[in-house]
Amino acid sequence: MKLLFISPRFSGGIGGHANMLYEQLTKYGLDVKKMEAPHIPIKNLKNPSFTIFSSLKGILNKESFDIVHGFNVPSAYAMKYTKAKKKVLSIHGVFSEQVNKLHSKPISSFAQSAESKVLTWPDKLTTDSKATQKFYKEKHNVDFEYLPSPLDTKMFEKISDVEKIPNQIAFVGRDSHEKGIDILKEAEPMINGTVVYCTNRSWKEAMHIIKSSSIVVVPSRMESLPTTVKEAFYLNVPVIGTNVGGIPELIKNNETGIIIPPENPQKLTQAINELLSNKEKSEKLARNGNTFVKNNMTWDIILPKYIKFYEDLLKN
Repeated sequence: MKLLFISPRFSGGIGGHANMLYEQLTKYGLDVKKMEAPHIPIKNLKNPSFTIFSSLKGILNKESFDIVHGFNVPSAYAMKYTKAKKKVLSIHGVFSEQVNKLHSKPISSFAQSAESKVLTWPDKLTTDSKATQKFYKEKHNVDFEYLPSPLDTKMFEKISDVEKIPNQIAFVGRDSHEKGIDILKEAEPMINGTVVYCTNRSWKEAMHIIKSSSIVVVPSRMESLPTTVKEAFYLNVPVIGTNVGGIPELIKNNETGIIIPPENPQKLTQAINELLSNKEKSEKLARNGNTFVKNNMTWDIILPKYIKFYEDLLKN
């Protein structure tokens, strides 16, 4: 089986997932290549230049593949023009909503138009959350295959033992509106602990901070299936997250974590302070979260599903 992966970048978010999948499939013995194209920032917009250059690569590339797999909407154009028996597009989270939160109305309008068009191009669509799957079915009447993004648990072997810092609360993510960092900052003066913001740290440093913390907070306004929740689960740290996107697929309230409404610093403060004062509940949530991620979100569980997905696609 010969595959080509296309992504605006092979790090962070869906790009990081694409890179991990590439590595796992390569170790399995499949022939997988990555298409990379340059980015020319245009007022912080990198994807338009990627779309143009990667599309040219797809048109000019004479090599043919069994499957070409694009990750995120900007990759769809290169996916369309690349020679392949079958074509797959993965979208993590609702692309047009993400653009709408981050950019102007004209850009958002263009993104919505592009999104509805490219959804018709691939033979198969995949996403990592059931919430995204449901949204696209209801809005565009298209079917997405559910293939969650797992953790590379071997990476955690690099994370040494750390000493717990009492009442430390960790935030790991971009300093951006959709991640709700401003909500946590508004709540911070009322929290009976110290908040550490990991917005621009290496993965290893961020994991050390999570591991040393009492709680990880995910106050997002918009999410797909956040890796931070899975990482905290794996490191035995309880999580408080909002009931948006795919977060409730990971956090079952008062079972594997605590769910709160978005944009509510009062509820966030209450949940954090209650969990800081209840060690027994904190340990129970951490234990259950750890069991959940080990049973559902590792490559041992997910990789065979991807291989079967590709094999079945070529049979049809």
